[in-house]
Amino acid sequence: MPRKPRMYMAGVPCHVIQRGNNRATCFFTTQDYRFYLECLGDAAERYRVAVHAYVLMTNHVHLLMTPSDAQGISRVMQSLGRRYVQYVNRVYRRCGTLWESRHKASVVDAERYLLACYRYIELNPVRANMVRHPREYPWSSFRCNAMGDGGAIISPHFLYQALGASDETRRVAYEALFESQLDPVTVQDIRVAASASTPLGDCRFTENVDQPERRSEE
Repeated sequence: MPRKPRMYMAGVPCHVIQRGNNRATCFFTTQDYRFYLECLGDAAERYRVAVHAYVLMTNHVHLLMTPSDAQGISRVMQSLGRRYVQYVNRVYRRCGTLWESRHKASVVDAERYLLACYRYIELNPVRANMVRHPREYPWSSFRCNAMGDGGAIISPHFLYQALGASDETRRVAYEALFESQLDPVTVQDIRVAASASTPLGDCRFTENVDQPERRSEE
């Protein structure tokens, strides 16, 4: 059965998930997380992809990115696959695959779901009962988006920027979004779209994405 083509669109955000092969561990030490983020930053800059949010879990990663062209995300993920897997195999004297064969990717209707995707991604450690609040988890973008801590990798989406007139007011408004839980229906929508690598949006958004002239295969 042929593989379903993955769709990317210039200027349209995309929620990407990559899991360890057989759900196996992909990050073993602090240095591993740091090196992955270094690889992500280098690839995003090289291929002109804006990274809005991320979380690195023990055996998978979530990324929210907007490419400047339809090939950008594929190139970022290919670069990450090469550099990070080579690093892990060298450091831990292993061989073979580290990630599942294909990452999941769901283009996102920004007006309806973008900020929900930010929250969904950064709340992963809370849902996994690893921390009580996302600020306690060091390997996500929450501290940058909500607290201004670091953030060389992060490029804010214009809808994030619209949260306030200054960096401080934006961060305060963003952190306030986490005072309430994500709507369970929204969580399910994000999960279903990501799992199936289908667009996350209403019927009109999905129809626009499915137009052949706007489609790009990985």
